[in-house]
Amino acid sequence: MKASRRIPSPEVRPTGVVFHPDNKRVLVRPFVPSSEIRIRRIIDRALGLSERDVEAQLAILCADFNARHIDLEACWRRNFAMVRGHLDDPLISFNRQLYIGALFSGEYALESAALFNPSIVAHPDQTGLEQGSLRFILTLRATGEGHISSIEFRSGIVRPDASVQIDPVSPLVIAPEAVENPSYRKGVFLHKLQEMGFDNDWARQVMHSLGCIFTRDELEGAIRKAAEGDEGREVERTLECIHWLAMSNYEAHFTPSVQLSQRIIFPFSPNESNGIEDARFVRFCDADGTITYYATYTAYNGRAILPQLIETRDFLHFRILTLNGVAVQNKGMALFPRRIDGRFAMISRQDDENLFLMVSDNLHFWNDPQPLHSPQQPWEFVKIGNCGSPIETPEGWLVITHGVGPMRRYCIGAILLDLEEPGRVIGSLREPLLRPRDEEREGYVPNVVYSCGAIVHQGQLILPYALSDTSSTIGTVDLNELLSALKAH
Repeated sequence: MKASRRIPSPEVRPTGVVFHPDNKRVLVRPFVPSSEIRIRRIIDRALGLSERDVEAQLAILCADFNARHIDLEACWRRNFAMVRGHLDDPLISFNRQLYIGALFSGEYALESAALFNPSIVAHPDQTGLEQGSLRFILTLRATGEGHISSIEFRSGIVRPDASVQIDPVSPLVIAPEAVENPSYRKGVFLHKLQEMGFDNDWARQVMHSLGCIFTRDELEGAIRKAAEGDEGREVERTLECIHWLAMSNYEAHFTPSVQLSQRIIFPFSPNESNGIEDARFVRFCDADGTITYYATYTAYNGRAILPQLIETRDFLHFRILTLNGVAVQNKGMALFPRRIDGRFAMISRQDDENLFLMVSDNLHFWNDPQPLHSPQQPWEFVKIGNCGSPIETPEGWLVITHGVGPMRRYCIGAILLDLEEPGRVIGSLREPLLRPRDEEREGYVPNVVYSCGAIVHQGQLILPYALSDTSSTIGTVDLNELLSALKAH
């Protein structure tokens, strides 16, 4: 029997673009002790100052910190509101409110540990470009003190010659404003309650009085009405679950004046309190031509992970939603960029080892994962996963993968799926597309190259990838060469 010829993987060409963590980019976040007694003592000290002393202290704080933040005063007002209930007399001067807010605030260096695991999509605005160029949005996982992760944004242009230009990055950052009265879809909310084991009379009574779309205020009103005269452990636990679910599904927005690189999506809900990890963004085109950007990410609360979904059309207004179903249980879920035979499709990894394919009639519910691809080559013998959403090409769905092999070395590979039957693998790489190079293997987690999403433009795969969980870069690959190597095996 004639041996098959080993086709080498194509070259990943560097663009010279590197994203290093910058510990000067700091966000104001609450710094509130857990002890109510300590909160009261801090407030009492602030109340003991004269108005003149308060003004003097504020002047010093503004001189030291104003240039480091966008609308620092608004941050102090929000943090004062968090402790206002601890004041016997909340009718104090505006300056004293700001000073108390500052006492319960602190700076957080978003990137002090790492800036990694990038994802890239075409920008919603493609106007004003030379022919053959593409404007893009790049998202990155920023990690700081306590290993808390958030999402950062960059923008840039891919030129016709596949060179990459990154737009200037602002030194200032700001978190979005939370929508105070977000809306919910009743069907999704009710299904999640049932999935969590709270399909009881009290929950049904709460949900029955609500419309198909309801707001948080309407939900609180329904809870108060249903709770009249009811008590007991079941009601208490159901109430806790409803409030947790409402907090986990939220909306946030930036004002248009906030530059893209200034926008930070920082953990907000209880289930992501320890991090928003590895967002895989995809530009999704629905059957009616509507474009929505979705991202699957891993919410981490310090004990458990929970895959969640981000939804936006303009990168100004974001909806953060829980995902539902028995198949929502591991990291690395990646949505296909369009429906297939009228259904949504998702790559997942149920067992932390193999790739699976899921299809669903509803974007928010995922069940019945089917095995898709298992480790085949020595460099991926430990486990494999995806490096972002599948990319549609004339030859099939291109899935960039990561494989873990000996010494926990992460390499980047690829497989090719049939366009009409994405559950059928029609090609794979025998050798990695990318191994950690000597100059890239040192970092917070050594020997790792990793991506959360690539795009194709003008016959080139534009592949952003992380370097050993510390920094990130962008490479390019000739698409025809890659497809030829995939089809050869």
